[in-house]
Amino acid sequence: MPARRRHWLLRGFARFLGRALMLVLLLAALGFVWFLLSIPLEESSTRRADGIVALTGGAARVTDAIELLASGRGKRLLISGVHPATSAAEISRLKPDYARLVRCCVDLDRDALNTWGNATNTRRWVEQQGFRSIIVVTSNYHMPRAMMELSRQLPDVELLPYPVVSPTLRTEPWWASLATTRLVFSEYVKYILALVRMQAEPLLAPLLPAPSASDGEVRT
Repeated sequence: MPARRRHWLLRGFARFLGRALMLVLLLAALGFVWFLLSIPLEESSTRRADGIVALTGGAARVTDAIELLASGRGKRLLISGVHPATSAAEISRLKPDYARLVRCCVDLDRDALNTWGNATNTRRWVEQQGFRSIIVVTSNYHMPRAMMELSRQLPDVELLPYPVVSPTLRTEPWWASLATTRLVFSEYVKYILALVRMQAEPLLAPLLPAPSASDGEVRT
């Protein structure tokens, strides 16, 4: 191939890559804006459901979930993703007035290591309890991904979001703090990766081993 023609082809290819990269960046920016708009900025009350699920990651999530249980918003509460050494007595210390309620009506999932694990073990718990609706308690920035994962695992169960808004996000915009900006953007990246994984799962399913019946058992 003549050098001139090769140079022309390389320039055309570089121009194509540059435009493709710009398009990807534009789509990513638009997606980030959509993600920001989907994050609830205020905690909102929710109606009663069969059960309540709190995804760990902050003490406020657990205390809010216990208060929802105490107010009769659900029959039982699952706290998903607690440390393996955490006991019901330690959970009770967060809300001492509800210690008896914690002992009788709170289940602990010590197996979940991420949001996918939260959703998988929540599905098992919901099936064990025979629930048709649950209140989902997690941080507001985590809610879009949590709802996406739970919706995939529980397509026939009504999910009622209860977002927990941190004091920082409640009093100032996300871009005012570098730490908050990093947190929100990293959650957006995790959301996109989870979305890609879900799209790829049907293609990868035949290559993956079948899960054990005992995997992710919820301990009470």
